[in-house]
Amino acid sequence: MEQMNRSELRKKIMTILYQIGIYRKNHIQYDVDDVIKEVVEIDNEFVKDTVYGVMTYEKELIETANQYLDGWTVDRLGFTDQAILKLGIYELLYTDTPEVVCINEAVELAKLYSDDSVRKMINGVMDKVYHNKK
Repeated sequence: MEQMNRSELRKKIMTILYQIGIYRKNHIQYDVDDVIKEVVEIDNEFVKDTVYGVMTYEKELIETANQYLDGWTVDRLGFTDQAILKLGIYELLYTDTPEVVCINEAVELAKLYSDDSVRKMINGVMDKVYHNKK
């Protein structure tokens, strides 16, 4: 199987986080590793580390997003948009991925999967998180 690039892997991560959001909403039991395996056939460290990282810091990621969402809260966004935002903020705050890459990747995902107003919102939040990083 050919190696997927990071952008493609982020789509997979977004899908996994989306799936987990749906399971939670519907009170369906799930195993994170099984959800990962359903979406990514091959074992991938980046995917696993990122999914577990987002889940580990989820509370902080949501608080951070809510801080910068003008008059909105994360839970009012669709699961796809929530996944993009959590992934982007997680990468920005907790990984060595260059900041510009984190922001661009989140915005690119939003271009593909979110409407224009949400894309702008995600871009704005990512920008504020970046500028307020310690």
